[in-house]
Amino acid sequence: MVANIMGKSLRGNTLIRIGLTKFFGLGQRNADKICAKLGFYPLMRVHQLNEQKILAITKELSEYTIEKDLKNEILADIALKRKIGSYQGRRHAQGLPVRGQKTKNNAVTAKRLNRLERRL
Repeated sequence: MVANIMGKSLRGNTLIRIGLTKFFGLGQRNADKICAKLGFYPLMRVHQLNEQKILAITKELSEYTIEKDLKNEILADIALKRKIGSYQGRRHAQGLPVRGQKTKNNAVTAKRLNRLERRL
């Protein structure tokens, strides 16, 4: 059985705390906090959820900044850094590593990621 929570399809045999990490912006720690707050058994699976528990998870997730809202917030922060002309903003604009990494050999990943940010 597949459960749909806020537009995401979670497979029935996955653990709830693992399935919640599929949401952008939710890690293992926040997923564990949500499960503890709602009183779920740590090894509970998604197919064991009934409609009331799914609604409770949805209500709890609505309090977090996740998915598209978080992505927009990150892009707005990068745009602000570029606008004010900070060092990090210039590095984003050039497609180079932002956090002090070396560029002689290993900047390929940063260049790829910053190229994607320019498209969004």
